[in-house]
Amino acid sequence: MNPRIVNADAWPQEAHEKPNQSGLRADGLSCRKGGRTLFAKVSFDLQPGQLLFVRGRNGSGKTTLLRAICGLTELASGEVLLHGESMRSPNDRTRASLLYIGHRDAVKEDLTPLENLIVHQGLRGETSDEVSCLGALAQAGLGGYEDTPVRYLSQGQRRRTALSRLLLSPCSLWVLDEPLAALDVPAVNWLLELIGGYLDRGGLVVTTSHQPIDGLREVHVVDLD
Repeated sequence: MNPRIVNADAWPQEAHEKPNQSGLRADGLSCRKGGRTLFAKVSFDLQPGQLLFVRGRNGSGKTTLLRAICGLTELASGEVLLHGESMRSPNDRTRASLLYIGHRDAVKEDLTPLENLIVHQGLRGETSDEVSCLGALAQAGLGGYEDTPVRYLSQGQRRRTALSRLLLSPCSLWVLDEPLAALDVPAVNWLLELIGGYLDRGGLVVTTSHQPIDGLREVHVVDLD
């Protein structure tokens, strides 16, 4: 069976077919950890088709900010709104409209890349389509490794397994923590092209990276230093 090539051209159109087109907004965000303030008074207004690049030294709170945007970390103050809905207590539709990929790949080593994607789809409440999963893995450069347990893959291949999730869910917001980590040059080029196409179709992206994010339009920057 030949894997079907995933058609991402419709993304994130499906997620944006709703009355509220306001994008992602943050007002006065602050967070404390271990008795100290990681960041304070962070605000931004991201519209469809725009990317937010979060910069800062190690320990400045970049990962914490990305997790707070997704509603995964509690804020000391401030508010995050995605399409007008608060991320402090998001409803199911708002949760489904974003995809977070952390700096850890969050793949199960005893499962294959294909099995990991099927499990991921199930956890999101989406239909587990094996053909689409195989197509996503092929586009991510994992053709021939679909049935190899993740424990036997390189760090770059594990990262590709995690990033192939981007091809499966029609979300309106991608939150990506160090997405270029462990990737070789062809994989970096593939991912930047994927992000660029997503932005062109009106997607929202929030990311942080120790490597340059080059060639993408509508880039806004938040410095946490």
